[in-house]
Amino acid sequence: MVKLIALYKQPENKEAFDDHYKNVHTPVTKKIPGLRKMEVTKIVGAPTGESPYYLLCEMYYDDMDALKKAMKTEESKASARDLMSFAGDLVTMMIGEEVNG
Repeated sequence: MVKLIALYKQPENKEAFDDHYKNVHTPVTKKIPGLRKMEVTKIVGAPTGESPYYLLCEMYYDDMDALKKAMKTEESKASARDLMSFAGDLVTMMIGEEVNG
């Protein structure tokens, strides 16, 4: 499995962020073809206290080819446009491959 990972810094207005993320961004993102699973984790702290991060989203695809194909779709482009509109300055995107062992 391959994951597209979005890591969000703390937003200024958590209530507005949460509302947009849940009611607008998540439904748009879940329409991306090839997306197998989407897991969202709210960061509640760090071993040393507070965390600079607020939210982590992991979007699972079968393999790198499936992810690349998905990224070319209109649904993916709509998700990216929405992301930039409300969290462009907060998000870091990464791609990871699951390692068993």
